[in-house]
Amino acid sequence: MSRIGKKPISKPENVEITIEAGNVVTVKGPKGQLTKKIPNCLEIKIEDGLISVLRPSDKKEHRSMHGLGRTLLANMVEGVTSGFFKNLELVGVGYRAAKQGDKLVLSVGYSQPVHFDPKEGIEIEVPAPTKISVRGIDKEIVGDTAARIRSIRPPEPYKGKGIKYEQEHIRRKVGKAGK
Repeated sequence: MSRIGKKPISKPENVEITIEAGNVVTVKGPKGQLTKKIPNCLEIKIEDGLISVLRPSDKKEHRSMHGLGRTLLANMVEGVTSGFFKNLELVGVGYRAAKQGDKLVLSVGYSQPVHFDPKEGIEIEVPAPTKISVRGIDKEIVGDTAARIRSIRPPEPYKGKGIKYEQEHIRRKVGKAGK
């Protein structure tokens, strides 16, 4: 039995869950609404404020989808109640970020500033010129947006310059050995 898949998900009182044909699950909460298709082989039961995901058999394909389906559902519930965020840091002399309307403008060592337009449902905040915060209710889109911002100027291993995640550790290289 999947250790993750067999854990029940607690359903907060302010969250409304509807399951349509074909395992299309819609979760509504105080932060918004998410809709996602859970694998068809799984069965979703809601009773006594707990959501449980059940699999029909012990076949390999059912076992592999069990934990995935439960995690997708748990992330949807957490997203509409508290949301997700990723923090990024800019490391380098003259590297800075600013907001112009909804767009993010990055000065990261290129000849022109880079303009980044986020997807719908994503909020980008710039609390300091070298810090960026990406917020949203869908964990997948928040992570993808943060990765796309990081890919504009990934950190390099010699001086550590670039855009990195807040808790990320950059493995440094020594470089050339001088005389």
